[in-house]
This record gives sequence, C-alpha cells and structure tokens, in this order.
Amino acid sequence: MCVIWGIPYLLIRVAVREVTPATLVFLRTGLSALILLPLAVHRDELRPIFARWRGVALFAVIEIAVPWVLLSSAERRVSSSLAALLIAATPLVGVALAVATGTERFDNRRLVGFGVGLVGVAAIVGLDIGRTSGTGLVEMAGVVVCYATGPWFLARYLSDLPSLGVISSSLALTAVVYAPIAALQFPSSLPSGRVIASIATLAVVCTALAFVLFFELIVEGGPVRANLITYVNPAVAAVLGVLVLDERFTVGMGVGFVLVLAGSVLAAARTRQPVVAEP
Repeated sequence: MCVIWGIPYLLIRVAVREVTPATLVFLRTGLSALILLPLAVHRDELRPIFARWRGVALFAVIEIAVPWVLLSSAERRVSSSLAALLIAATPLVGVALAVATGTERFDNRRLVGFGVGLVGVAAIVGLDIGRTSGTGLVEMAGVVVCYATGPWFLARYLSDLPSLGVISSSLALTAVVYAPIAALQFPSSLPSGRVIASIATLAVVCTALAFVLFFELIVEGGPVRANLITYVNPAVAAVLGVLVLDERFTVGMGVGFVLVLAGSVLAAARTRQPVVAEP
C-alpha cells in the first residue's frame, strides 16, 4: 500500500502534461468505478447507499472531486516530490479538526508534536519559497484540508455504511460530474503512450485495486495500523520523483519531512490518561 499510494504523484505529474486536471479526474474515477461498481453490486453493498445518498455525495466532494482536481492542477506548478511531502501534513490537520469539533483533546505531548509538524511544513516550503508557485501551494493546502476532512466525515456520519459501496458510488458520482467538463477539454489528439499508461495505472492499480487492498488491510491489521502508510508513501513518492523525473530534492525538504513525520506521530498519539491511585 505504501508503494501503490506513493506512485500516484509521479503518474499525475506525467499525465497532466498532456491532459487537463478535470479530464484526468474523469478518466481516473470513471475507469475505477467501472471496476468497483460490479464488485459492490455482487457484495450487495450499494443498496444501503441509496437511502443516504446526500451524505455519500458530500463525502465524494470532500474526499475525491475537489482534492483530486486540486492535486492534478497543483502538480502542473510544483514537483511531485514537493506535493507528496506536503500531503504528509494531513494528520496534523486531522488532529486539529478532531480537537476543534470536540472529539479529541490535546495534552502537552500532542501540542509539542503539532508545533514540530508545523515547523516541518515551514521548512519544506519556506527554504524554497522563491522558486515555488504560490498558486500551487494554495492548491496543495486545499488538498491537505480535504484529505483530513474526508475520513473525519466518513467516521462521523457514514461509518455504518459498507466501505466498498461508499467508495465505488463516490467514484461514480465524481465521474458523472466531471464528464461534461472532460468532454469540452478532451485533447484533440491521442495522448502519448506514457500518459495513457499513467492514467490506466492510476485508475486500475492506484484507485480500484488500492481501495480493495486497503479495506482488507484494515480488516487484517486494524484502522490504526493501516493508517501508518500515510507516514511512508510521501517518502516513496519523493524518491520516485527524484529518480524518475530528475526532480530536485533540497535539504529543507528532507529536514522538513522528518519533522512533519515526528510531529504527526506525536500529535496523532492518544492522549495519556492520568493514573488514579486505588483507594
């Protein structure tokens, strides 16, 4: 899973050189929905979705429709390595959201972790701010907020629904929304083989297969252990960006990523309960 969800940044960077972000989102969601919807029907996981379609549609907007197009657009302006490393800040936003909504509280250790993580983000961005697109950074900030909000919304309002039904219907709804936009922006000539291969891999491996594997991983190891991949796949993406696309990896990115990981681990840890002496 760390590899499968570490390579999309590289593939998106390749694809958006010849197709628009909206077209890429349509092709990725449409192809993956064609694979997952029959599986969801076979498991009878779509029927419960119809009664809660408004919540599922909102989840699709937060988790897929908005962040995927923002990420695709941002990767026209920033490197795939930088985009992936900034995504590592998602747990920090998730913790802040949990605290703001009253579902979690901070102790001193978590507060320190949050501060360390913010310093890490500043190091990733700040040391190269003169050579980085401001628009791209704003788009990446939107992606991080959406990626943190989506799981929170799912856990709070849709946790009783079947996972495969939620994700397959969300992909299908997103594809329907982006279909008319993609039709207007579809390239006049056939994209190169490299772009076609990138889009196919994004849809089949990084979306359809990835979600099936991720659900099995949650069953096998539990949700806490499953989420540990979010600490590793940005590093995979950064390495691939440097090796395959010859992207520049700076000292600030390296130091900042370590700080973000350390801060996320501390901030996302459970609050320690005070020990009460027995009478």
